[in-house]
Amino acid sequence: MYTFAIHLFGMKVYTKAGDKGRTSLFGGTKLSKDDVRIEAYGTVDELNSHIGYLLSMCPEKEVLDILMPLQEVLFDVGSHLASDGTANDYLPQLKDSWIALLESTMDRYSEDLPELKSFILPRANGRIAYAHICRTVCRRAERRIISVSEIEKLNDFIIPFVNRLSDYFFVLARYLTHLDGLDEEKWTKA
Repeated sequence: MYTFAIHLFGMKVYTKAGDKGRTSLFGGTKLSKDDVRIEAYGTVDELNSHIGYLLSMCPEKEVLDILMPLQEVLFDVGSHLASDGTANDYLPQLKDSWIALLESTMDRYSEDLPELKSFILPRANGRIAYAHICRTVCRRAERRIISVSEIEKLNDFIIPFVNRLSDYFFVLARYLTHLDGLDEEKWTKA
């Protein structure tokens, strides 16, 4: 996830340091590449890539104004997850205002949406389904982050933010359905 740091310092992308299945956190602690912490920030990185693709399908300014800076916030979250706690002075600040922004945006989107009375299926068109993919990857990131939090202290912002973010993607999928003039496809027992 943090290959960009290598580019900033003029090093090659391939360092060969991970060839034996280990990697380093910010601060120098070495871990197995399948450590829960690596899985957590790797899943945040995966979510960020999915958001990048979703951006290509959402020309609406009100959606872009959230998703584009959101990618930067996810990099900030990832950097906190990738730190061993000894390099905290170098970590970006995580701002609680993001949680409030996600909540107010969901409230604004929901004003135009019908009351939800059943489960809805994650389909209708490509961008709606992709918003649901972002939601489910975000939920997986949340599960991995909670696993990390059970063994060490994390910044208090991270879990509530990721929880709210998955809610945002659910509401965004519903909002895109509304914008596209489509009906939500309700789940019925087979």
